[in-house]
Amino acid sequence: MGEYSKALSYYEKALEIREKFLPSNRPSLAISYNNIGSVYGRMGEYSKALSYYEKDLEICQRTLPSNHPSLATSCSNIGSVYGRMGEYSKALSFYEKALEIQQKTLPSNHPDLATLYNNFGMVYDNMGESAKALSFYEKALEIREKFLPSNHPDLASSYNNIGSVYNRMGEYWKALSYYEKVLEILEKALPSNHPYLAISYNNIGLVYNNMGEYSKALSYYEKDLEICQRTLPSNRPSLAISYNNIGSVYGRMGEYSKALSYYEKALEILEKTLPSSHSHLAKAYNNVGWVYRNMKDYSKALSYFERALDIRQRILPPAHPDIEAVKKNIEIVKEEIIKNS
Repeated sequence: MGEYSKALSYYEKALEIREKFLPSNRPSLAISYNNIGSVYGRMGEYSKALSYYEKDLEICQRTLPSNHPSLATSCSNIGSVYGRMGEYSKALSFYEKALEIQQKTLPSNHPDLATLYNNFGMVYDNMGESAKALSFYEKALEIREKFLPSNHPDLASSYNNIGSVYNRMGEYWKALSYYEKVLEILEKALPSNHPYLAISYNNIGLVYNNMGEYSKALSYYEKDLEICQRTLPSNRPSLAISYNNIGSVYGRMGEYSKALSYYEKALEILEKTLPSSHSHLAKAYNNVGWVYRNMKDYSKALSYFERALDIRQRILPPAHPDIEAVKKNIEIVKEEIIKNS
């Protein structure tokens, strides 16, 4: 239901009881640690999530056979947190441990394998490796279409992720087709203010934005923002994404003061909630720099572009297109500063 504080309250009550009367290596304790870690992960409190997931893994490693499915789940959960923190190599390492166990113990069409393939896809997607991402997403979808009803949320997740890759590849009509399948499922299955609906509106807005249909994009982005403002804490990264995307539309429309306002709201949240080397933070700095460049405030633009470059050089391969793009922006801005000096 997305009511994380209530979920956390009940999980902590369960843990308090179990810690009083169970030995420290009991599987029931591991379940409690896993559940609490899951909530913190969804709340964006990744260090706390990691702490609880590691306690879960420690118990599983001490008490279970090396190929036990619960051990695979623990590794997968830790991989998921590292993925959200932007530490993609660590995420892949834990996912590979989970995959090794699951391929030995589960049938090839098991839903847990679909989830893991999906997770691999997400990491490769965030690393900009679209072909690998699409391959894993399609493996997940192939399994899910075989055993899930047509309106199942996990099927929506697969459609969403494939749509995301097509969007990044510039195949917007394919992206829109998958995103509309997602929205159709979610509008039937969820309450009107559910965070997953917000994500769906956001994604459709993104495609329309990339297609240059700005009024449609703004309409969907505003639906997303309305839900996020009603349901999320004011410092939640998802809210930053909403602000960022509305800023993007206004930027493309040439309304730079409005764009800057939304981009700064996004940046304020991300600086408070993400590690200093996170890729989303680099993107936020780049966006603010881009607005200042278009407003001809070149010194401020340079400052933000350099922050973006610093992060990207730390986390991306040297020849990554995002590094080359920000270097080009820095070169252009420096030329303008020299012209105006």
